[in-house]
Amino acid sequence: MSLGLFSTTHDDLSLETVRYYDLSDVQGTAMGWHREERVLMCTPLRDAQAHLPMFFSHLRNLTYPHHLIDLAFLVSDSKDNTLSLLSSLLTDLQNDEDPKMPFGEISVIEKDFGQQVNQDVESRHGFAAQASRRKLMAQARNWLLSATLRPTHSWVYWRDADVETAPFTILEDLMRHNKDVIVPNVWRPLPDWLGGEQPYDLNSWQESETALALADSLDEDAVIVEGYAEYATWRPHLAYLRDPYGDPDMELEIDGVGGVSILAKAKVFRSGVHFPAFSFEKHAETEAFGKMAKRMQYSVVGLPHYTIWHLYEPSVDDLRHMEEMEQEKKQREAKEKEEKAEAERQQKLKDRFKDSTEEWEKDGAEVKKKMDKTEQTQQADKVGKGQPKVAAEDLEVETGNERRPAIPAKSEKEATGAASAKDSKPNTQKEKTRQDSSSNPNKKLQQ
Repeated sequence: MSLGLFSTTHDDLSLETVRYYDLSDVQGTAMGWHREERVLMCTPLRDAQAHLPMFFSHLRNLTYPHHLIDLAFLVSDSKDNTLSLLSSLLTDLQNDEDPKMPFGEISVIEKDFGQQVNQDVESRHGFAAQASRRKLMAQARNWLLSATLRPTHSWVYWRDADVETAPFTILEDLMRHNKDVIVPNVWRPLPDWLGGEQPYDLNSWQESETALALADSLDEDAVIVEGYAEYATWRPHLAYLRDPYGDPDMELEIDGVGGVSILAKAKVFRSGVHFPAFSFEKHAETEAFGKMAKRMQYSVVGLPHYTIWHLYEPSVDDLRHMEEMEQEKKQREAKEKEEKAEAERQQKLKDRFKDSTEEWEKDGAEVKKKMDKTEQTQQADKVGKGQPKVAAEDLEVETGNERRPAIPAKSEKEATGAASAKDSKPNTQKEKTRQDSSSNPNKKLQQ
């Protein structure tokens, strides 16, 4: 369905089949959401089934009024279920019970371009495939744009499906700069063993004298691509200028732009700027788009400190390293398990030895106690046989933490009775002598 922006000066054009559009009303401004400026959001898709659920979660969270956003998808050269899943997700989105959730007009276009480069990381980012791949991608973008751009659109927003994290307010954030072409910085998260994070989109850059000299030395149809050792351009890249604590609104004029996230005023495309599917100033696709826009005197800027995050896709080397790490992890866990079992075995032996030692010490203490008691008894016997007199009650032995008399003290009654018995006992030798003398008086004389 087409919506016309009718001018009050053309009320005479009342035919139903005639639409009059005043393009001065769709130039794009810094506060587009207040002026109800429509945005065409374009997303090329190829074997994107795995990324579509994440992409649609981002769509649902956009804060720009959904009814002012028209969605356009190009499905090309896909071998998976991208198209069927896309249709299902769009149905759910447009039938959402929340009246603010459905988007405006939605276009789904199918067109194959004979893209032979596989979608794995190594193939897509390999140097040898870059020139031909980017020329075909440029064709895909141009087909999508030309088929879906309406006279009612003030802005065009290009967004890849594999963006993992981005502010929900990204349309308003970029729009308020009121630039003809503007891009954020694009990084990607990495596993800790790879450093945690990394610049991703190196296609946003400022031109350098070295790169210009390189371009002059190449063939007419050559395409310079950034981030490869084959082309040392020494250009300042937007990605490497990022400061996590920098001002997100800081602007930097650039010449080439990356295609992950581009907001451009629709008038830029209406004036003839496009994505060159050929070598334009020795570049193609989005980088050539940036150079063409600059050539036509449009403003092209990047935001070095405003960052969105691309999905991490491990390379072949990363996958190989991950497999090695997994093997090392299994070996380490097996070793730790073995060491734990050995430690438990040693602890059991130690506990068993400790129990035996404690039993031995206990038996030794009992033996020592008995020996001490025997020694005390012998000492008491010696006292009774004329050894240095020591009161029995003064002899003590240790029992635990107490000291007690070796022989219990006698009561006063027992002591008195013992003394009387001693005094009444006759001196046996003297008494016998007396008896002998009295019975035999002559014996004394003989003596």
